[in-house]
Amino acid sequence: MDSRCAILCEVLLAILLPPLGVCLRHGCCTVEFLICLILTILGYVPGIIYALYAILCIQNEPHYHHYHSLA
Repeated sequence: MDSRCAILCEVLLAILLPPLGVCLRHGCCTVEFLICLILTILGYVPGIIYALYAILCIQNEPHYHHYHSLA
């Protein structure tokens, strides 16, 4: 679980530059980032709304390693 300070910083960045806030939360090569980037290009306010949704509501999935030991 992330600290409240980190979430606050991501929300402030999402208001100023929506794709940057989503990039910090989910990474730069994710679907959330690409959707936010497209919405921000099409209109600033939809980008902000989606960035806030992506930061506050969408949970990060744990990363699973593709290679497991068989022993």
